[in-house]
Amino acid sequence: MANPIITAALNGPIATRANNPNLPESPADIAASARGSYEAGAAVIHIHLRDEQGNFTTDLGVARRTVELVREACPGIVQLSTGGMFDYADRMRLVESRPAMATLNPCTMSFADAEFRNPPKEMRKMAARMIELGIKPEVELYDVGHLGVMLQLVKEGLLLEPLQVSFVMGVQGGMPGDPQILSWLVKELPEGTSWQVIAIARANLPMTTIGLAMGGNARTGMEDTLMVASHVLADSNAQLVGRLVNIAKSMQREPATVDEVVRRLKLSPELVNVG
Repeated sequence: MANPIITAALNGPIATRANNPNLPESPADIAASARGSYEAGAAVIHIHLRDEQGNFTTDLGVARRTVELVREACPGIVQLSTGGMFDYADRMRLVESRPAMATLNPCTMSFADAEFRNPPKEMRKMAARMIELGIKPEVELYDVGHLGVMLQLVKEGLLLEPLQVSFVMGVQGGMPGDPQILSWLVKELPEGTSWQVIAIARANLPMTTIGLAMGGNARTGMEDTLMVASHVLADSNAQLVGRLVNIAKSMQREPATVDEVVRRLKLSPELVNVG
């Protein structure tokens, strides 16, 4: 069983400091939180962009600055989100900041009270551009039907193996945090696929633990849960990462190092540890 890849999702597209005053918002805050998360055991740093005022943004200048700051702060692998409720053309441009990894969402869906748009034609253009730039997609599947679309992209040559797949569970409008659903999804993956559980709010701790027990990878951080215990706000992303690392170690699974992740996912070396 391979060492688990631990990802720290630092902030997300929804929460603000009104929800948790410890949430990193500015690029400098994000870099500092990335360093703490890396030191706690996360090899991958998942980022939603915020400007200096903490506002959500798809500004390419902010993206480039944030990627640079995180690379200067720690050796963690930068994984930039191309999600959120922004115009898709603006989201597509974010890959030009050349992170080592970036999200690819294959399907449009309802997301609570909003619509998360991922138009098929434009999504394929972004997948092709990521191949050109050497960026590894983190394919986010929010519902069971998204799996078939991902497999079609593999057939079209728009996703290159080994795949990195995230099962996002617990979002209203997507699949629930259900171990039986997770078991079926994992069974349907191509051999050699690297997969992780992303579980939201109350589903976070039980489903990531189940994913680790099944031999998968796992993600945590303030994007996924603002709490470290019932009615107790997390002090930092590092605290949440440390909790997940301890769970992995209790199963005799040591977190994967950055070098391991680069080898296993065949990441572009020139996009890792640049700074």
